[in-house]
Amino acid sequence: MADLVRPETVLQDNDDPTEQSILTRMARFRKNPFNFAHEIALFVRGVGWRSYDHVVGQPVFYPGYTANIKSAVMASPLLRRKVVELTEARLAIEEQESYLDETSPTYLSDREKRRHEITSQVLEITSDMVDTMMCKMESKPYIRSAFYVTTQLLTRAYSAIHVSEAEVKRLREVATQAAKKNQSIVFLPRHTSHIDYVTLHLICYRLGLTLPVVVAGDNLNFPLVGNFLQSCGAMWIRRSFNDDQLYGTVVQAYLDTLLQKGYNLECFIEGTRSRTGKLLGPRFGFLSFLLDSVLSGRTDDAYICPVSLQYDKVIEVDSYVNELLGKPKQKENLAGFLSSSSVLSLNLGRVDCRFHEPWSLKQFIKEQTQRRDQPGYEDLSSSATDSGTRIRLLRTLGYKVLSDINAASVIMPTALVGTVLLTLRGRGVGKSELVRRVDWLCARTRANGGKVADFHGMPTSYVVERALEVLGPKMVGTIDGLAEETYYAVDRFQLSFYRNMTIHLFISESLIAASLYTKVKQGGGSANQRMKETELTSKVTFLSQLFRGEFIFPAGQGLRHNLEAAVQGLLRDDVLSVTEDDERMIGLSDAERKLGRENFDFYCFLIWPFVDAAWLGAVSLLVLVPPRNSTITWLDMQKAQNTAQLGGRTLYHQGDLSYFEAVNKEALKNAYSRFQEEGIILVSKSKDSKTPTMVRLAPEWTPERDATSGELKASGRLWDFIESIALHRREGKNRRDGAAVSTRVLSLAAKLNKQMFEEAESSAVEGVQATVKERRRRSKL
Repeated sequence: MADLVRPETVLQDNDDPTEQSILTRMARFRKNPFNFAHEIALFVRGVGWRSYDHVVGQPVFYPGYTANIKSAVMASPLLRRKVVELTEARLAIEEQESYLDETSPTYLSDREKRRHEITSQVLEITSDMVDTMMCKMESKPYIRSAFYVTTQLLTRAYSAIHVSEAEVKRLREVATQAAKKNQSIVFLPRHTSHIDYVTLHLICYRLGLTLPVVVAGDNLNFPLVGNFLQSCGAMWIRRSFNDDQLYGTVVQAYLDTLLQKGYNLECFIEGTRSRTGKLLGPRFGFLSFLLDSVLSGRTDDAYICPVSLQYDKVIEVDSYVNELLGKPKQKENLAGFLSSSSVLSLNLGRVDCRFHEPWSLKQFIKEQTQRRDQPGYEDLSSSATDSGTRIRLLRTLGYKVLSDINAASVIMPTALVGTVLLTLRGRGVGKSELVRRVDWLCARTRANGGKVADFHGMPTSYVVERALEVLGPKMVGTIDGLAEETYYAVDRFQLSFYRNMTIHLFISESLIAASLYTKVKQGGGSANQRMKETELTSKVTFLSQLFRGEFIFPAGQGLRHNLEAAVQGLLRDDVLSVTEDDERMIGLSDAERKLGRENFDFYCFLIWPFVDAAWLGAVSLLVLVPPRNSTITWLDMQKAQNTAQLGGRTLYHQGDLSYFEAVNKEALKNAYSRFQEEGIILVSKSKDSKTPTMVRLAPEWTPERDATSGELKASGRLWDFIESIALHRREGKNRRDGAAVSTRVLSLAAKLNKQMFEEAESSAVEGVQATVKERRRRSKL
């Protein structure tokens, strides 16, 4: 594209030979003061693309923008109706409580006067809500200065931001069409880092697109930084509405206004940054507002644009690991922001931004309703109140966006190297073997429809060296004095963040490998290690249900189609073979056995940490079993999960848990969510945020205790479930399946169980004493 900056040598996708960088390092004063002064002058004068004139889309950054938008929001019929509704509800309460005397001769005039007073108060509250919430894109010189400052800061950490020229061209064409129809583009990116906010805005600014209004959590609205972000396009939204009807309507009215006027929007579909490197499940709050706006007809249509943002290295990974291991998340503030900015002097590689082809939300709704034999879109508004239909539509929308993000993603060199290092047996790997396996992984990624970033015809060894340099010695170590350069994973937990960026491409193959492993680990000849196709399907189905909330599975055709496609791929790659005797049998091929199972093991190593995490989650449920004669059945969910982490750390160091990364908060939360969906546990959540969420085992899943000793029995529905997961776990020199493991696990569970319930009983006694004390204090008053 003509208006892009001069491209440097860039990491380029083999499928897209037109990739370019839209951000290069700017002149530094110490190195070249004349060029530095020239660039400053261009920004101040607003010359060329730096002026941000003639943008594609609706006008922003002009005096009066905020007042115009606020006026439109306050005039929203939806908001006006809610104000009237709340006013009448308050009047009814006051009449019921006899604040208004119906027998008074001035009753009607008093009632009308009171109505106006209440309406004025509600409108005043509404106005304050809108002021606090809305973005304030008023000044073009301000945004030019902000662009210059953020570019200077960002290029101290990352060498460039790369985009596909073909995708950018397509995006500009869609933006042109949307502008003509007064429709919005809704950018829905994945959320990996706080840098995401900056990156997408810089790209839109650089390409001359109307900057999107970013739906951001109000936890980022702290002094100075909050005002800066709000002036660049951030709108603040509460993390929880707490059944505040007025606030929810204000959010809907504001978003309706932006959509009706054709302003672009941006919202992170996962709701929070992914601490694990893989996509999280969708959050449906924003999508619900968006869907409601189109379903109701208040907005005609909007374009959905899923966006993938990938980094060679993510700034916050250190803090992510701490959070996953149970340390509380630090509240955002200016001091923390400034301290984290110290990493901006590091070389963290590059950023890749990929745009999926935008699609019409209106057309999506129409296709989904026709697929379910529902009336056409023109009749859909009448069924919008059907909560079941709406929820299904909302879920389908959320998972389609995530699937599109995965489809658009580019696998970075650090992800390739991290994946290989964590899927090889042994202490370390020689450089030649590392390069060979990276080559293999690149080929498998492309075969599965993924995109790999590599250098313009540069050898794979160069890609590997670059990735090792970015990862640094804190994650990948090397041993001096050997016959060949040898590398090993220093911090496997951190490195798993980058490995998880590739797992979505191989999830079906990994589930098949883990299922077949239940036979392979039994040993014996090749015939003994084969599995009936029906049994394999059953085991894969079990695992896919277990990990339904953990992974974003390929969209479209369903489990059976994905399974068949993956099996065919493994057959083509000569990893598996099929024999047709009395029944179709699947096992490892002779070629794979000669290779030492390296490819089969690759898929197993990808999924085993997650199998361990699910097993740990299931084992931790034993801690919830009430002791005999206990009056307590409900336990604090957070304390239960903290106890599970403690148990996991213990099992890891005792050798009964193979992967330390399985001891992470996100995996346990996902496991407990699945257990709740399956009815294994019951969860009680209060509307009061100060009241902890409580959990207990469902009665039909509660194991029995020995009548004499009171110890838990290694039997029952829950134990069978634990054993079903354990079948797929990795065996090695540190652990074996069997009675010894069962005994140690039950012993540890019993110890933690006793501690949990003693603490719960102690807290209950303290609570009763505090209640009695408070009653006595009140009685004296």
